[in-house]
Amino acid sequence: MSIHEEITNAISAHGAWKHKLRKAIDSGTSESTPDKVKMDNNCSFGKWLHERIEPSAKSSPFYDEVVKLHARFHAAAGEILALAIDGQKDKANELMGATKDFSRYSGALTRQMKEWQGSL
Repeated sequence: MSIHEEITNAISAHGAWKHKLRKAIDSGTSESTPDKVKMDNNCSFGKWLHERIEPSAKSSPFYDEVVKLHARFHAAAGEILALAIDGQKDKANELMGATKDFSRYSGALTRQMKEWQGSL
């Protein structure tokens, strides 16, 4: 799969996490665990970033920032999921807010991936 396709798929998959987290907050359950979600090399994009990416792509000026933002996104998502599963709906909802880490990292990651894609 090309870098362009990997990024397109990642944007879609990571965008879906907002819905997954909302569902977990509402139900108090999840198909995944906070520990798995916190791992930035567990999703398809993370596996590509850390294992399958072409070595030449790592020299992109976007690579290091995407890796950093991707890890922060997963850490924030895992924190929210832990609260949701623990029944702390109010705190989990608060961390989903537009000014909180999850939203900030999600937006920054998407912007950085799109810029990377546009540079190809």
